[in-house]
Amino acid sequence: MDILTLVISLFTLLFAVTIHEASHGWAALKMGDPTAYSLGRVSLNPIVHLDLFGSFIVPVFLYFIGEPVFGWAKPVPVNPHNLRNARRDNLWVSLAGPASNLAVAFAGLVLIRVLRAGFPRLTVFLRGFLQTGFRLPPGLYPLEGLGLILFYLVLINAYLAVFNLIPVPPLDGSGILSGLLSDRAAAAYESIRPYGFFIVIALIAVGFLNIIMQPVELFIKVFVFF
Repeated sequence: MDILTLVISLFTLLFAVTIHEASHGWAALKMGDPTAYSLGRVSLNPIVHLDLFGSFIVPVFLYFIGEPVFGWAKPVPVNPHNLRNARRDNLWVSLAGPASNLAVAFAGLVLIRVLRAGFPRLTVFLRGFLQTGFRLPPGLYPLEGLGLILFYLVLINAYLAVFNLIPVPPLDGSGILSGLLSDRAAAAYESIRPYGFFIVIALIAVGFLNIIMQPVELFIKVFVFF
């Protein structure tokens, strides 16, 4: 990966995490909790969501060690006491973030197909980009640059959605699962929350994230190139 693709990755990552957190805040507001709204977090302004460590330092570090650029923003605060039905409504608040990322990824895929129909050379360009290990082949033109931005928009939003759907606290998947369980089962499940961060790190360390991301990448490549 070169500097231009790093800049594109950071730009699309910041957009993805902004959409993600703003969607959480919007859903919470609709469910009765104005906490995020009162703090100005129901906004598409990336500055209000930016986390220096997760939105910049970690992605740049991953770039320099040759890993996919990935990160996060400041979590939107949600006060469950303001929700009309705490567990049920928290399910929808939790789901809103990944759902928004999947919607953006799908829109990006559609735009790539539309762009490819009018500019067939885009397929050759993107295939060359992937075959050279995420390095730009010679001859970058405006439409190819747009296609590259859309490709990263799809990839990073899909990554963010799938990662957050893992049902381990504090990821969104835990809020979704908790909302589907009975009160007793949810209480037992919540007991793992203090260890959630370490579980997530362990899953990443053993390569679980790569395993679940491979089918996502395959689907995106099939949709883009065929």
